[in-house]
Amino acid sequence: EFYESLSDRPAMGLTARFRFLAPELPARLEAMSYEDLEADLAYLCETYALPRLGDPEPSMIVISLASAPSEFGTPNPDVPEVFEMYRPESGSCAWEAF
Repeated sequence: EFYESLSDRPAMGLTARFRFLAPELPARLEAMSYEDLEADLAYLCETYALPRLGDPEPSMIVISLASAPSEFGTPNPDVPEVFEMYRPESGSCAWEAF
């Protein structure tokens, strides 16, 4: 479920963040491989984030899944969260290892 989108300008340029809620995330993290999890995040980038990018286009897109709502930038050890970073490139999301 989509939760919120945020934009900021860290050192690497404009970043668009798309945050999603996945209450079942703790169980999924135990059962899924990293490759399957990253495929889900990439799918959200391609199908949800890319069509919603504005001008100027961000240099990075961050897709995150959390088990419950939380305030951005405030660590909460009781709320599991995963995220990946992608670079918009030729109409698709290129994974950025960091």
